[in-house]
Amino acid sequence: MANSLYEKYGGFGTVSRIVMRLYDKILDDDDLGPFFEDTDMPKLIDHQTKFVASLMGGPASFTDAHLTGAHRGLDINHTHFDRLVSLVGETLNEFGVEPDDTETVKGAIEARRSVLVKAPTA
Repeated sequence: MANSLYEKYGGFGTVSRIVMRLYDKILDDDDLGPFFEDTDMPKLIDHQTKFVASLMGGPASFTDAHLTGAHRGLDINHTHFDRLVSLVGETLNEFGVEPDDTETVKGAIEARRSVLVKAPTA
């Protein structure tokens, strides 16, 4: 019996394929794609695979400080964040991730909204 979602869905190989498919969608998205115009995509996908693996109970770990540093200077708003969460859900569904498990992963991402979304200025 698998002890984590990471193990349940096949570990790093599966998570890597999920992240690659997710970024295909993100790069094709009119609102999210521009954030990645000058990005080293192989490096980002490797990093994001480790991050998603950690959200699924895998061996990597990321702090809010890591996330804040990686997203510093980006003007991410709630609409962008909502779109990302939606694409994550769609992608997990494509890979046969059960609905409850998809909600668990999306919830882990949602828990980081305040770290990633730039608060509007008053």
